[in-house]
Amino acid sequence: MKRLSYLFIIATGLVLAACSSTSLPTPTHPAVEPTALLPTQPPATPTQVSPSQPALPAGGQAIQLAELTDSQGAVTVIVKPLDLNSSPDALSFAVSLDTHSIDLSMDLAALATLTTDTGMSVQAVGWDAPLGGHHVSGTLSFPASVESKPILEGASKLTLTIKDVDVPERIFAWDLK
Repeated sequence: MKRLSYLFIIATGLVLAACSSTSLPTPTHPAVEPTALLPTQPPATPTQVSPSQPALPAGGQAIQLAELTDSQGAVTVIVKPLDLNSSPDALSFAVSLDTHSIDLSMDLAALATLTTDTGMSVQAVGWDAPLGGHHVSGTLSFPASVESKPILEGASKLTLTIKDVDVPERIFAWDLK
């Protein structure tokens, strides 16, 4: 009986160690405990972490877009705009999802929308990431234009909305000024 107890303790330790190692960046602020948010509270504001590659806003000058973190519920989502000027066909974002309690086997492309303050809105067209697990990272892609008009043309604000990843909605917004 003692031997079975030792095996159980060792197996439990291995499972916990596997979930604790991650290649995701460590958030620079304390994570929000799942019990700390009530359904009546407004969603947490994403936190700026570090600059990304330049994007061209309305004025045409390059700016740095910050990596943003949303720690609502039991999933931490980190979004970093990739070089938004590198491709005339796609706008891409590096996205990391981290949790210890929810399976992350969803297709993020079906849950994400990109909008600008000029009224342009597009659904994601690709989520290049492995499905499942508790630590998932990949690239979320959107078309760079709608009916031959570039999404970023004339825009001063870019908003990425991700729905139904443990909470009804996560909003990541960047000023392009």
